[in-house]
This record gives sequence, structure tokens and C-alpha cells, in this order.
Amino acid sequence: MPTEEPFQGVIGRTLEDSVPWWPPLPEAPEGAPNVVVVLLDDVGYAQIGCYGSDIATPNFDRLAAGGLRYSNFHTTALCSPTRAALLTGRNHHTNGMGRIVEIASGFPGYDAVVPKSSGFLSEILLRAGYSTFLTGKWHLAPAGEMTMGSPRDKWPLGRGFERFYGFLGGETDQYHPDLVHDNHQVDPPRTPEEGYHLTEDLVDHAIAYITDVRAVSPEKPFLLWYAPGACHAPHQAPAEYIDRYRGRFDQGWDQWRHEVFERQVASGLLPPGTRLSDRPHWVAPWDSLSGDERTLYARMMEVYAGFLEHTDAQLGRLLDFIETLGETDNTLVLAMSDNGASAEGGPRGSFNEMYFFNFEPERLEENLQRMDLLGGPRAHNHYPWGWAWAGNTPLKRWKRETHEGGVCDPLIVNWPARISARGETRHQYVHAVDVLPTVLELIGLDRPDEINGVPQRPLEGVSFAATLDDPSAPSAHVTQYYEMLGSRALYHDGWKAVVFHPMAGLPYDGSDPNKPFDEDDWELYHVAEDFSETRDLASEQPAKLEEMIELWWSEAERFNVLPLTNQPGRGGDRRYRRDRYQYGPGIGSLPEIVAPNLRNRPWRMQAELLVGPAGADGVIAAHGGSGGGYAIYVRDGRLVFTYNFLGTTVTTVTAEVALPPGEVTARIEFVPTGPFQGDLDLYYGDVPVGQGHLPRTTLFTYGMQGFTVGYQRGSGVVAGLEGRCTMPEGSLRRVVFEAQGRRVQNPEAQERAGLAMQ
Repeated sequence: MPTEEPFQGVIGRTLEDSVPWWPPLPEAPEGAPNVVVVLLDDVGYAQIGCYGSDIATPNFDRLAAGGLRYSNFHTTALCSPTRAALLTGRNHHTNGMGRIVEIASGFPGYDAVVPKSSGFLSEILLRAGYSTFLTGKWHLAPAGEMTMGSPRDKWPLGRGFERFYGFLGGETDQYHPDLVHDNHQVDPPRTPEEGYHLTEDLVDHAIAYITDVRAVSPEKPFLLWYAPGACHAPHQAPAEYIDRYRGRFDQGWDQWRHEVFERQVASGLLPPGTRLSDRPHWVAPWDSLSGDERTLYARMMEVYAGFLEHTDAQLGRLLDFIETLGETDNTLVLAMSDNGASAEGGPRGSFNEMYFFNFEPERLEENLQRMDLLGGPRAHNHYPWGWAWAGNTPLKRWKRETHEGGVCDPLIVNWPARISARGETRHQYVHAVDVLPTVLELIGLDRPDEINGVPQRPLEGVSFAATLDDPSAPSAHVTQYYEMLGSRALYHDGWKAVVFHPMAGLPYDGSDPNKPFDEDDWELYHVAEDFSETRDLASEQPAKLEEMIELWWSEAERFNVLPLTNQPGRGGDRRYRRDRYQYGPGIGSLPEIVAPNLRNRPWRMQAELLVGPAGADGVIAAHGGSGGGYAIYVRDGRLVFTYNFLGTTVTTVTAEVALPPGEVTARIEFVPTGPFQGDLDLYYGDVPVGQGHLPRTTLFTYGMQGFTVGYQRGSGVVAGLEGRCTMPEGSLRRVVFEAQGRRVQNPEAQERAGLAMQ
């Protein structure tokens, strides 16, 4: 690291009467371990083998068998907030991460800007002599700062990581990921047809980074933050992993959940007296489903199981590599999930999640026809919420919500040189903010008072290091608030008050999302004796409940939780909105927040072309991918516009004549003829050359794949346009998009789309 230390040698007139001096290199405390954090995504409490599942996860299980599993570890219920809490030891609203970055709002607890006064674990360990790497998901930069033209201070290399390989947003396609290497976008090294899968690629890079450090620093400890996209949607995995589970979930979620609960009880995971929570009325009994529904939904769970086992296998590769270095004993591994299992597949699951986020119902018959494609490169699938409910056994609810199913998650801690216990369970209450102070204590480091000249705010988590040796050590974390999208909870000394407040646009259980917060019906549980929240004591102990609610409000004021809202689409960042967009070819992929916003309004595109002897075939501009979007391109010398509506209805309008040679302006104009439909006209200069009609246009979002000029990145809006598919050099001069008129608004769709990247 750079140093400001004054020179401490002697400078004479010549070398002979001078004494050289070098500033000492940062050195970690003697015996400091390597630190490997394995952060899974949307993996529920009961989905890893050692937490009761029958999904094969032998490598997670061996970590637990050689160390400790924690039964009472808690997160924030959503990914960006949990990641901020883990990396800083401060609460998510303290970090401006009250929600995911894509639905930030202009308030201190929600602006998606982690302050420099909340130093990251990577920044602390880098100063202490560690090498620091991150492979996988970041999701901690504001949505408008994930472009090649953005500042990089909120990217991994700006927050203490020396190397980064992964993706900046909340999710990505496992076969066509939106990859960033250090500070620049890159394409995957192979295609799906060549066997590419992101999780394998992430481990390849993790191993390469460790190898590079060991080549020059054999003793230097490292921090590896390994955060695969697994098992967030899209659920995608090699077919051989998926097919291992054929028929394994035919018994359905009700029976699977009971079998998991029996294994949890038998293994000692759950505190004595824990009861299995009831099935909520909005989750259909498996036996009430039709035969076709059971066939499809079981297959969707098979895909998820294959995804998780494949992820476990890649973890095994990483652990085996560390073993070949002889460094297993002195490597501290913490493996966890960022929130409960996800219900974003809705009651019927989805072949393409963009249906849900655009308020488009999926047809069972259509999904049955595409069942064999689930888990592959052309699917963006998610299982039904019955499997999410079962995946959080024995708990209530799921991701996004503050009942235990949303906030209680697996945590495994393994460090052979330090932890003498093997295969034991710890029941102390632990929260994500406790991970950083625990790691610092185990290494022997204090929280720095300043980082790079910025004074550091106090930690809000507490170390649970004492529990590594003492199963009876008291829980050091006594009080913890929760808030997510309007739902709230407070844990205090073995008690929990909690309320579910439905999010606008998603009142799936019959609750009223417009109900005032002051009229919400809080529940009260003595979770020290009722881990799964099955005995609501609110009516029996109203004074205790009132005490807990008042404490929640106090904590909310203290930690930037206010103002409360369940409408994440309101108050969003409008600084990037404009009606005219001008680009040159080859810009980096742009996320939706800064891309041309053409949906549900008139628009015009003009492309300045130079058509030479070699023609001008290639991509002009594209937004989206195989799950939905549009592409403007030249094929066989003619201007073409293709609109892909949610991966099922593809409309192509082609010019009737070829582009003339020389300089020409190709123009496309779209005029709505009704809600979410319209006419399209193609021009060369002012000469009309084609027309067509778009029967359906996307309501709100194309999903995770961004906007590009001069090439199509990721999976193709049109098959065959994948990759760079560029025009001859110099053929594309400039592209201008102009949005004309007001956009058709749909607030509920805005709320849903805000969740598309969580």
C-alpha cells in the first residue's frame, strides 16, 4: 500500500555516505488465518444437507462436520442489505442499504451509498497485510454507477479488494453473465455450448488469484469473498446435475417439509421444543394440484437442487485447492446465505421471471411444453413458492419478510487450527453485523479509528468468537431491529415482535398494502422457547408487546430506518432520466436505470451509417436478451427491428430494400396505437422502406441484460446475435434515441420491477 511515512535513512552527497531505507511492508498478526467467506444467494434455512435437506451438499456438510453450524444466525431478509451488513459490521440502514440498490430512494437509510465511515472488512484486512479478492456478486454500488462511464469508488476495487471477477448487479445469467474483471466489462471465456457455467468460472478465478499471491508471497494471508449467483434465479445448472434429481421431489412440498423437519430434530439442529409451523393458506396443498402441475413443479425443484449441488461441487474444488497448498488448517471459512428462500416464482413458478415482473400470467400448458428447457441457457426459471416455504423449514414466510423464514439462515464456521469442536451446533442468537467483529477478534485486530483519513463510526455488531469454544456462552447480541419493504420486527433478549406489511403490488396473502403502519397487527413470540414462531403471545402479554414496539421505534430513529414505506418504486433516483440519448459504437453495457427508456411511449431511433463494399451487417443497438427485449440490426444489407416479448412472441420488421451504398441515416419510428402496442416505420433518410405492428410491448422491464450499441452482449434477443456481431469497422458512426411524449405509467409494475434484481 502507498505510504506517507517520512524517509528514515540518510541522504549524503554520494551513495557512499548515504543509507537507504524502505518502509516496512504491512504484516498481518502472527498466525493470522486465511479468511474465506462463502456467501450463497436465496438459499433457505433447510436447503443445505447439514440443515436437514436431502439435496447433496457434501462440501458444505464437511465444513460443518469439521467445525460448527449455527442454528440461530440472522440476516436482513434481502441481499444488498445483508452484504453491506456483513462487510461493514453496521446495520443496513446505517449503510444506506435499506433495500437493494435498484430501488434506492433519496433518504439517508435508502440511498444505496455505503459511507466511507463504514469501513469494509476488505479495507481493514488490506491495511493489515492481507491480499483481498472477490469473485461473484457485488450488488453494493448504486444502480446508476454500474457502467463503464461511472466512477469506480463504490466498486470492489474502490472498497479494499485488490482483485474482482464477477457481476455488479443483483443477478445474472449463469450461462451469459454480465461479467466485470477488476474495473472493466469482459465477455465469458467460453460459450454454453463449450461447457461454460459462471459458478465454475468464479472458482477458476479464485484459484488463480490465490496462485498469483503464493507465487510472490508464500506466507501472506488472504481474504477471499466468494459470492456465487447461486441459488438466485435464474436457476441454471448443467443437465447432468439436474437429472440426478429426477423423481426425487414427486412427493411434493408438504411431505418433503415433514421429512426435513424430522432430520433437523434428529440431528440436534433445532432447540428442544421447536414445532413445525403451519402451512399458510396461500400455499396450495400438494395433493390439491393437478397431475400436470405436480409434474412441472417437481421438475422446477429438481433444477434448483441440481443448481445447489453443482455449486457445492465448485466449493469442493476450492477447498481441495487450499488443501493442496497445505493451508486448510489455518483457513477460517464462514459459509452462509444472504436471506431466506425466495418466493419470487409465485404460486405456479416461472419459466421466465420477467412474466411476473411485467404482470403477464404464464400458462401451464406453455410451461409444460418448455419443461425440458428448464435450467438451460434459454430459460430464466424459478420454482413455485411452495418450495420456498419448504426450503425454510420449520420457519414462517420467506425472503423479503421479517418473520424467521426471511431472516434466519444457515451459517457454518470452520477453522481446524482454532476450533476444537467438530460437528457441533451453536444456538446463540447471531446477526450478519456480528461477522466482521468476530473475524477481527479471531485474527487479533482492532477496528481502526480511521481508514484512508476517514474517521470510522462505531461497529453495531458484536463478536460471537466466544461461542466457538463454549456452547453455553451467552448470546452477546441482545437487541436487533429488522425492517424490509414495510415489514418490521424487533429481537430483544429472547423475545421477538414482528409484523408483516404487504408491499405495494404484492398483497399475496389478502392483506391490505394501503393499511396505515400504525394500524398493523403486531405478533409477539418468545423465540428463546418458540424458535419457529408458532405461539403468538400478543393478546396474552400486551404490555410486553407495547414495550417491544416502542423499542423498535427507538431503534428505527437511531439507525436511519425512517421514513417507512412499502412502495419501493417511489422516491427513486431520477437524476439519470432524459429524453435524448446519443451514443457511439462499442459503449459498455448500460443497466436499465441509465438506458434509453422507450417503453410505452413514442420514440425515434436514428443510426448514421457508412455502407461500404463489404456491406454493414451487424448490430446497431440492443436491449435485453432471450427472455425479452429488442434488437436493431442490419442483416443481408437490410435494416431489421426485432421485438422479443418475454421470450415467446417475437415480432420482426425488415426493410423491403437494401441499404444504399455510402452515407445513410437509418431511422425507426414507433407510435403507440393503444396500451403496450403500436406501429413501427422504417426509413432510409426520409424514404419509407418498411412498416409493421407490435401487438405487445413489455410493460416495465427487460430484466438483467443491459443496453448495448454496436453489439449484443449476453444471450441474444434474436438467436444468432450473441456475442459481438459487429459491423465492419467505421460502418456505424452514431446512434440517437429520442423518446417523445409521456410514458404510460403502471405503479404496481414499478414496484414489482424494482424487485427483479434482488
